[in-house]
Amino acid sequence: MLVAAAVCPAPPLLVPEVAAGAAPELADARTACSDALAVLAASRPDLLVVVGAADEDHRGPYPQGSRGSFHGFGVEAGVQLGDGEEGPRLLPPSLAVGAWLLRHARWGASPVEGLGVGEPLEAARCLEAGRGLAAREERVALLVMGDGSACRTLKAPGYLDDRAVAFDAAAGRALGAADVAALAALDTELAYELKAAGRAPWQVLAGAAEGAGLDGRLLYEDAPYGVGYFVAAWS
Repeated sequence: MLVAAAVCPAPPLLVPEVAAGAAPELADARTACSDALAVLAASRPDLLVVVGAADEDHRGPYPQGSRGSFHGFGVEAGVQLGDGEEGPRLLPPSLAVGAWLLRHARWGASPVEGLGVGEPLEAARCLEAGRGLAAREERVALLVMGDGSACRTLKAPGYLDDRAVAFDAAAGRALGAADVAALAALDTELAYELKAAGRAPWQVLAGAAEGAGLDGRLLYEDAPYGVGYFVAAWS
């Protein structure tokens, strides 16, 4: 059963070594992520699963001990999901950022696994995957890594799209209110057009939270690079 969840953005720029001189720009987001992870630790889960967006080569489950790196961003720092033997595949960037957040928080409250989900995964299958995660242990927590639209400004990765603000506002309301129905109802086609990589991970969360009766708090919301970033805590 799902007992807690933290929702965090997944840009590698959250890692100060990657951000370098721009690190202060996401300082508030890092603080909010730390607060959300404190909620996860307080829930004393039997299992924590980090769920994040992944491309075709990186979808699927990752066992405890799986490793990731930020070599592609010019940084030698590596990360690992909990303790254990190194897995056969490197973590996708979203899960690597999640692993960094856990290391930064000195996570030791439970075993940690990962799940990479991709944009093509329709809502029904996301919900089903979430239900499966929630049934894994008596007390399950999720760290959900995903961004909103990438079309908030002219310099955003997806350029400017007038629909982006409304999409992100709806997503932020749903995440802040732990509104499972609203997350499940997010428009998958619109999310794809707006390059909202968090859509599938958020809908996995919605499936896991069905019937759990969790309350939500939105701890951070901004679009510093034209991409919607949210931090929320559910408990």
